[in-house]
Amino acid sequence: MRPQSPPSTRVPRRRSARRAVAASVATALAVSVMGLTAPLAANAAAVPAPSAHYDMSHSGTSLLDVSGNGRNATLSGLADGSFAKAGADDVLRFRADGYASLPKGLVTGTDNDFTVEYTVSTQTSANHFGWVIGDGVGPWNTTTLGNHIFLSPRSSQSGYTNQVLAAIRVKNGTDNGESRMPAGGGLNPGFTTLTMVGSGNTLTLYRDGSVISTLTHTRSLSSIIPAGNVLGYLGRSLYQGDSLLRADVSDVKFWDVALTGEEVTASMPTAADKTAATAALLRGDVLANMLGANPSLDAVSSNLTLPASVNGVTLTWATSNSAVISTTGVVSRAIAANTPVTLTATTSLGSTLTFDATVLAPNVSADLDAIRLAARTTEHLPLATKGAVNGAAITWTSSDPELVTPTDAAYTAPAVGAADPFRGGGLVERPAYGEGDVEVTLTAHATLNGQTAERTFEVAVAEEGRWAPDAGYASAYFKSDGDEKIYQAATSGNDFFTFSPVNGGNAVITSTADTKGLRDPYILRSKDGDKYYMVATDLCISCGTGWGPAQSNGSLKIEVWESTDLVHWDRTNGQNTGITINQPAAGMTWAPEAYWDDELQSYVVFFASRLYSDASHTNSDKLYARMFYVLTRDFQTFTYPPATWQDTGYARIDSTVTKIGDYYYRFTKNEESGAAGTLEAGKDIFLERSKVLTAPTTQSSWTADPNTTWQLTDTRMTSLETGQSGEGPEVIKLNAGDPNNNAAGDGYVFLVDNYSAGGYRAFVTSEGAIASSQQSNRLSQRAEWVVRAPGGLPASPRHGAFVSVTQTVLDAMHDWTDVAAVGSTTELTAAGRTATAAVAADDDGDVVGTVTFAGGSWSETVDLEDGSASVTVPAGVGSVTATYDGYTDGLVSPSTSSAVTFGLELTATATTRCVAGKITEIVSVTNADDVAATVTITGTYGMKTVTVAAGKTASASFATRAASIAAHPVTITAQSADGRSHTSTVSVAAATCQ
Repeated sequence: MRPQSPPSTRVPRRRSARRAVAASVATALAVSVMGLTAPLAANAAAVPAPSAHYDMSHSGTSLLDVSGNGRNATLSGLADGSFAKAGADDVLRFRADGYASLPKGLVTGTDNDFTVEYTVSTQTSANHFGWVIGDGVGPWNTTTLGNHIFLSPRSSQSGYTNQVLAAIRVKNGTDNGESRMPAGGGLNPGFTTLTMVGSGNTLTLYRDGSVISTLTHTRSLSSIIPAGNVLGYLGRSLYQGDSLLRADVSDVKFWDVALTGEEVTASMPTAADKTAATAALLRGDVLANMLGANPSLDAVSSNLTLPASVNGVTLTWATSNSAVISTTGVVSRAIAANTPVTLTATTSLGSTLTFDATVLAPNVSADLDAIRLAARTTEHLPLATKGAVNGAAITWTSSDPELVTPTDAAYTAPAVGAADPFRGGGLVERPAYGEGDVEVTLTAHATLNGQTAERTFEVAVAEEGRWAPDAGYASAYFKSDGDEKIYQAATSGNDFFTFSPVNGGNAVITSTADTKGLRDPYILRSKDGDKYYMVATDLCISCGTGWGPAQSNGSLKIEVWESTDLVHWDRTNGQNTGITINQPAAGMTWAPEAYWDDELQSYVVFFASRLYSDASHTNSDKLYARMFYVLTRDFQTFTYPPATWQDTGYARIDSTVTKIGDYYYRFTKNEESGAAGTLEAGKDIFLERSKVLTAPTTQSSWTADPNTTWQLTDTRMTSLETGQSGEGPEVIKLNAGDPNNNAAGDGYVFLVDNYSAGGYRAFVTSEGAIASSQQSNRLSQRAEWVVRAPGGLPASPRHGAFVSVTQTVLDAMHDWTDVAAVGSTTELTAAGRTATAAVAADDDGDVVGTVTFAGGSWSETVDLEDGSASVTVPAGVGSVTATYDGYTDGLVSPSTSSAVTFGLELTATATTRCVAGKITEIVSVTNADDVAATVTITGTYGMKTVTVAAGKTASASFATRAASIAAHPVTITAQSADGRSHTSTVSVAAATCQ
């Protein structure tokens, strides 16, 4: 029995041609011409009114039911920006960012009869549901998972890849109870209407009115209809871990009856209507794809991206002026005036799309306007030699070439690896720590099409940062697919295997931007050691993104921060968003890491990505992950487009690099499920080496020349030891003094993320062991290559980073506060009237600044040099202290020495004369001090005491009663009223009276 629903009395807020057709087929249509009646549609049939009709009209959080039955659906995570116009229609653009909850009553379950009509377009194959009747999210084969009927418009399941998957599930004992409809093919180009009809124990699936699959089952719809207020969902799977839907949906209808084949055809939007909607939506999507860096087609100044296909629709391009815009989107920068160009795309649907563009005549000033240099720099400067807007040739001069180098006119690119995009310019020689910043004026000279212009930039070159020995280690990581935030840990001291969480175990950074997920954080210490950079993957699996979409439509951004203490992190771009470094044809930007390139004098940032044929991401071949790189000097501006680094025809991800001697050593994951050529095992780590960091890799070869490419030196490094698949390799040199280090001091820790078994495991090795690995003597096949027992690492750390830190940073991390000033000790010594202060920091690091010497009313401030300062203490100053005043950065605390006392400032001379043939000694004492002194003169011929006034001289005579005397000393001792003393000797020369 099939009850008839009353016709709708509500008039939708607007009616497209499609809806007019769908709503007016309650009776067969006819047209009377000259008294004759002829059918408008030969197969038109009366269609029962739907129990709900969602034409993607919405208001606030409601998806409106335009059937007149008032059964609005509730939107979650979807807002105005989720809807787009497609001609006169609305389209709900599901982007794995939300879903709609369907109200009860659409299908009652009083019998097994129902119909769902669903008009959709998607190029994403994934484990996602287009719609589902049923409720209860849970794992496979559990009672938590609710019974249901579902349809996935483009599946990634085995046997259904890129095809429609539909099934009915009623759990039965130990069986999950799912019966799938046989695979019947995929969607048609553009929008496709998929209609599922349940009639008794038969499910029938139609594609644009034609049957593509049937299933006979024994399930009862009454076991599926939920008891609550939610019937099911649009865009949400009930299987735990499945992604939310990525698709465009234009129309959905429900019936509590089974439509006939004729009714299915009569109800659905016509082919013309769907083609029109596809074309209307297509235009906006093509425009979004083609703009590239241009703000609009009215102001084109850089290359356009003319996709070969969008939304599964093939495009063939033509141009009205190929000299200005080619059919591949190349934009000329050699025009003298703004030039209009018409671009025409012919679609595989038979329609055409026309785009009117205006190419702006290049202005050399625009390239200078686009230059951004930091007002103060601790890094080499990115002095671009090609304009970012119009491609002007730019050269740089410097007011102080010793401080910042100009463009090198004689620069030539190397035969292997990347060329320096700055052509020798921008190399900074920072003033030594303690010398202060130094200003420099840089001038950019731009030339373009005969135009020339200049622009000056004032930059302060920062002094070097304070050095201190490393005294521990820090780590950053995420925890799981369900906890995609950045956490940090630190060691208790200089022992690598003593990690514990910091910040109370709470996340350090939680994303509120982009995908809202952060994975694979990597921390790099700057080349000068006084700053840390952190990069991370912009990916959120827990937000509903499936692994398929994560690789086909993933983020093109990396998330970037900088810090001096690993506690306070600031975005390098000053905005709460990542930085786009990947190209539109890329599928994802995974596990970014960075390493300093000695030759390029730049940081090389590398990451894994799929690469499609174009921005439409429609091809299905050569979609293995490969490694790319870009260059940066400031982690704000990056070279573009990314250069291919590793492409062997097999999937690779997760490279990490260290340099030992003249070679860079690279650990990478073989992402294939099995062997990849010479790489023996899938999901495991291999090792390569090269003298050129950016040298390309096109094959894994034991005999490759490391001067021109990367040579394989080990493979299958971890799984035989750990018994687990591994990824996210990391390698870190151990600090001096770490008990895990070896006698030679070249110890390393290698770590691998056993992502299915709790996270990182460690191997202790050495520089020599890594560097000596080769095919005949592989590191991983040596007896000492043994995985360390669990323990000492952060709890459950997933793909992350490990880095050495100083004691002050280690303390700041544990206290989760600002870096505290390190203590200091000042020691004062004296030699004569010269006082010398030696200042030492408690962490044995650098000390700069000034020392103030003081005594009485006198003081003098002297700069420290190599940790010491000296001064001549003026006469009259008897007691002196030295105070280290600290430095402007406040990193080392002031300290004061003990006092050093200076004696009376006395000098003595001795002479002789003959009196009556006998020698008389005369000893004279001069008091250069500012107080009187009582002086005792003691010698061979007696002792006398005299008072010598300040600034005066007093003498004492001694009769020897001898005609001849030998040379001998006389002792001078003195005391002043202020307690100071003096002791010295003066020599009396031998003498004879004639």
